[in-house]
Amino acid sequence: MWSGPPAKLAAAVLVAGAGPAAAGEAEAAERDRMVARQIAARGVTDPRVLEALRQVERHLFVPEPLRAEAHADRALPLAHGQTISQPYVVGLMTELAALRPTDRVLEVGTGSGYQAAVLSVLVREVYTIEIVEPLALEARERLRRLGHANVFVRAGDGYRGWPEKAPFDAILVTAAPPEIPAPLLEQLAPGGRLVAPVGRERQELVVVTKGERGLTRRAVIPVVFVPMTGEAQERR
Repeated sequence: MWSGPPAKLAAAVLVAGAGPAAAGEAEAAERDRMVARQIAARGVTDPRVLEALRQVERHLFVPEPLRAEAHADRALPLAHGQTISQPYVVGLMTELAALRPTDRVLEVGTGSGYQAAVLSVLVREVYTIEIVEPLALEARERLRRLGHANVFVRAGDGYRGWPEKAPFDAILVTAAPPEIPAPLLEQLAPGGRLVAPVGRERQELVVVTKGERGLTRRAVIPVVFVPMTGEAQERR
């Protein structure tokens, strides 16, 4: 006897056939499960970060044909060879940045705008740079439409950061350079934190903190990100 579709398919069917309120409730339930099973269960504990991940509607930052997989435990492809990061990695990087409500944050690698949207819930201002101009324009419009008014999007190469808006309390890099760009380190405020995947064939997620005695760096976990393009590759 057929016992009905699997849970994930059932949720997708519900969203497709339900009215806006019921569909919104189904997506919220999917986000709750994503946060509990994929992020909190793996050790991300900051309650503000977990709440931001529950609040931001991840499925609206995923290409429409992939929205049934929006909360899957993996990265998903975007146009132009880019990706939206795995939910756990977004949560981990956000927690490692140790964000405060008054912070000003730089993100290098906007993608669809999802990480920027999560950051916008947690800090005062987010400045985000995307090297692929069509993605930058789409992300800017998406973030505006969804009410993330404290996010500012620039199309361009993020290697040199956004110097006229520096210093930043935190910098998140969502594509992997062979080495951390020196201009980004220079744009960290005293006490600031930079979180980035670093490496070529083998990558590590690292955290760099700017203290009174200079920079300290620690490796967190092995990761796989798309490479940082533009000037970062020209300097190999």
